[in-house]
Amino acid sequence: MAERIAELFNSFQDYLNSEEELREEIRIIVRDLEKSSRDILMILQNIHNDDNVEENIIVSRYCASARELFEDVRKDYTRLAQVVPKDQYYRFHDHWRFVTQKLCFLASLVIYLEIKALVTKEVVADMLGIKNSKEDGFHLDLENFLMGLLQLATELSRFAVNSVTNGDYNRPIEIAKFVNELNAGFRLLNLKNDTLRKRFDGLKYSVRKVEEVVYDLSIRGLKPGQNPVNQETDLRH
Repeated sequence: MAERIAELFNSFQDYLNSEEELREEIRIIVRDLEKSSRDILMILQNIHNDDNVEENIIVSRYCASARELFEDVRKDYTRLAQVVPKDQYYRFHDHWRFVTQKLCFLASLVIYLEIKALVTKEVVADMLGIKNSKEDGFHLDLENFLMGLLQLATELSRFAVNSVTNGDYNRPIEIAKFVNELNAGFRLLNLKNDTLRKRFDGLKYSVRKVEEVVYDLSIRGLKPGQNPVNQETDLRH
C-alpha cells in the first residue's frame, strides 16, 4: 500500500515539475516580448518630443524602426506558439495577456501614424505573427485587441495636446475625429467583461480631453482654416 502511494505521489511530483518547467519557458519568452514592447514604445514616444514633426518623418523614421522590432516580436510569438500545448491556450493565457495588449496598442499606433486609420484585428495578428482566429491555434484574443485600441485612444489624446505645444494645430482636429469614431464604435458593443468595460469607461475622458484641445484652438482662432479676426469679432458679440 505504501509503495502504491509513493508511486502515485511521485507521478504527481513529476507532473508538477514538468508544469513548472513549461511555465518557466513561457515566462522567458514573455520577458523577451516585454523587452521588445518597451523598445518599440521608446521609439514611438519620440512623436511627442519633436517640434512640429512632419508626417513623412514619423512614418519613415519612427514607424519604420518600430516595424523592424516587430520582426523580433513575430519570432517570439512563434516560439510561444510552439511551447504552449495545443488546446491549452487559455490555461496559460495570463502569462502573455498584458504584453499582448500593449503590443496591440503599439501596432495600432503604428498603423494610425502611417495611414490615419483604425487597424483591423487581422492586421494586428499579422504584425504579431499569430493567428487571427482561435480555431487556427495560437491566436489574438479579441479582448486583448480591444484593450489595445483603448490604450491607443489614451495615447492619441496625449499626442493631441503635445501637437499644439509643438505648433501643429491640424493634428488635434484629425485625432478628435478618429477618437470620436472609435468611441462610437465601442458604444455599439455590449461589454460584459468587467475589465474591458472599466477600461472603456475611461475612453470618454480621452474624448473630452481631445475635444477641449480643439475647442481651445477654436476660441483662440488657431483652428486650421479659421479667420482669427472673424473669431475675435464673434467673441465680442
